[in-house]
Amino acid sequence: MIVLTRLFLAFLWCFHWLPLPVQAVLGWCIGQLLYLLVVPRRRVLHTNLRLCFPEFSACQCRRLARRVCVAVARSMLERGVLWWASETRIRKLVELQGVDKIKRLHAEGRAVVMLVPHFVGLDMAGSRMAMEMDCVSMYSAQNDKLVEKMLLHGRTRFGQQELLSRQDGIRGAVKAMKRGRPFYYLPDLDFGPKESIFVPFFGIQTATVPGLPRIAKLAHAAVVPLVVRMKPWGQGYVGEFQDPWSDFPTEDVEADTTRMNAWIEAEVRKMPEQYYWVHKRFKTRPEGEARFY
Repeated sequence: MIVLTRLFLAFLWCFHWLPLPVQAVLGWCIGQLLYLLVVPRRRVLHTNLRLCFPEFSACQCRRLARRVCVAVARSMLERGVLWWASETRIRKLVELQGVDKIKRLHAEGRAVVMLVPHFVGLDMAGSRMAMEMDCVSMYSAQNDKLVEKMLLHGRTRFGQQELLSRQDGIRGAVKAMKRGRPFYYLPDLDFGPKESIFVPFFGIQTATVPGLPRIAKLAHAAVVPLVVRMKPWGQGYVGEFQDPWSDFPTEDVEADTTRMNAWIEAEVRKMPEQYYWVHKRFKTRPEGEARFY
């Protein structure tokens, strides 16, 4: 396993020297292979699309699934750019729109949560944001420690970024926010029943961590959504900060979490091929309900 990991990292290092349009073409080819060869994830992908887009025909689902695999493959391959390319190159490849909203809130002394759904370009925007401000974010421990080392390296290359293990809970993030660090928060993975409540997502009762309203309340923080879009054929990425949410959080954690999922769903519908559908988003089910996977 260590040998395979090292070979993969060596491939990424060689790959990152290529122009992004060339990487995009190779990513398209590898994405097609992933769709054909990685059968377990293909099944997860098709299950997610069938559940969330019941109006799609089988043919439409297959076409969308292939586009998802291409986007995921591209984001994996282009991660080498984040790990080894120069700051100048990354600045050219990744555009941040509306970052002044974060800086203005910071200047006013407000804590900030950047709400970042799992679109495939989220790491690109995270590295680009690190060039603007020192932030705090959380990560999940990886089984492969060499991969984890490279992920941490990529996220801390620029500035003085603070990374906290998800297993340590949110208190460290809240303290960092109170010290003036915006929190790059990724809200939409299934972490099991212990930490979650069930609220709708694409019409499905979905185990969702209600961390956003709790963190915003503890830190008295503004919530600023960030949507990251991968441009076609190697033209780069765009991260767009939307306006801070008003009337958030409320005293109703479930309603706030439902609002978050509804917003994520609306953004996913605009570019479904770029959402991380290969994750078992609906793995945790309400008691007595049959499993989807």
